[in-house]
Amino acid sequence: MTAAKGEGRAAAPTKRRPAASKSPAASERSGNGTTKAFEAPHRREQETFLTNLAGATLARAWRTASWLMGHLPAGPSYRVGGWLAMIGYTASPTRRRWLRFNFGHVLGVSPNSPEAHRMARSAYRNYARYVLELMRLPWLKQDELDRMLEVRSLEQFVEIYNASDGLVLVAAHLGNNEAAAAGFAKHGIELNVVGDDSSYRQLYELFKQQRESWGMKMISWRNLRGVFGALRRHEALVLLVDWGYRIDGIPVKMFGAWTTLPAGPAILAAKHGSAIVPFSVNRQPDGTFQAAADEPIHVASDSPADLAVATQKIADALEGHIRPAPEQWYIFKTIWPLTEAEAAELEARHRAAMANDARGAAPGTAPGPAAQPVDAPAGSWQPPREAGVIAQAAARLDGEVLESDPPSTLP
Repeated sequence: MTAAKGEGRAAAPTKRRPAASKSPAASERSGNGTTKAFEAPHRREQETFLTNLAGATLARAWRTASWLMGHLPAGPSYRVGGWLAMIGYTASPTRRRWLRFNFGHVLGVSPNSPEAHRMARSAYRNYARYVLELMRLPWLKQDELDRMLEVRSLEQFVEIYNASDGLVLVAAHLGNNEAAAAGFAKHGIELNVVGDDSSYRQLYELFKQQRESWGMKMISWRNLRGVFGALRRHEALVLLVDWGYRIDGIPVKMFGAWTTLPAGPAILAAKHGSAIVPFSVNRQPDGTFQAAADEPIHVASDSPADLAVATQKIADALEGHIRPAPEQWYIFKTIWPLTEAEAAELEARHRAAMANDARGAAPGTAPGPAAQPVDAPAGSWQPPREAGVIAQAAARLDGEVLESDPPSTLP
């Protein structure tokens, strides 16, 4: 299968790489001059009376807004939503910087260029439309949902699904991934979506119920038992991988610059013999959606080199999905490191991983190489922290009979 090419849409021009001096503010760097490990501002370690009250209020507000969107004409609602989005864009200087920085890389221009500004505004409007579409979905009839989605090469995708020991579906925050649920579910594809339940519990439960009504199962990102269970049942596991640059990921090159992607998809695929299938769901000019997937990626082993190769293929696929319609990519964190020194360190780590001849164990577990300290010399191979956590959990769970609805989660 091939990724959606955005028929009739010109590819983003390649000009020049954004200069280091044009990156987001220095306040977004840590004390040692490296890029901060960004976390979602809504993430909460524990619930309090105030957070419960806020969550209940937000859930009630969402239900009200969803009812309105389900009973108002779509066109005018989207136009008003676009105007409100521009107010939010103007009031969010940090998000503006991050969007312009990311689109500077995508377009090959300075983050302060008019092109990056226009693309950032378009992405913000498209994000607002995605939210409104999400509110409308529960009120659509099944035949309306079916008409919303066209799946390219669906028969080939179903064939890969049926032949695989589970699928690891990877995607970016692009278009409207929710729109794919009904189309995939009606063809017998069991979808499990890993979600973040560490914000407001009431909102998470609301979205969980909504998505399960479309045939998707929700798994908390901390529920590793549920993650492994989905693959052992030979089902599809959906992972969004563009959560922002983190130094403990696997180095990859995307849009000509070094960054990282999570180790999880490659580790899971290597452990279970599952195929990785990058996919995208792009909005079409008529308001419908087109889903498309790349050829499956097979991970030969959990050696550093094989993990690096597989994760680079994921990065290449994401670039191919984003490039035809970058204005549909809504991610509000920096995807690339802010300094040239960090980029050089990522390249050195990639070279070291490719040269490392460790075999037979996932990074971070015996008999693989021992983890290096944080201040390890440039160019030395360091196992991704995420990979070690996943591998250790897999070792604990290996051989267990996993329930479809586990009563507890693993750390």
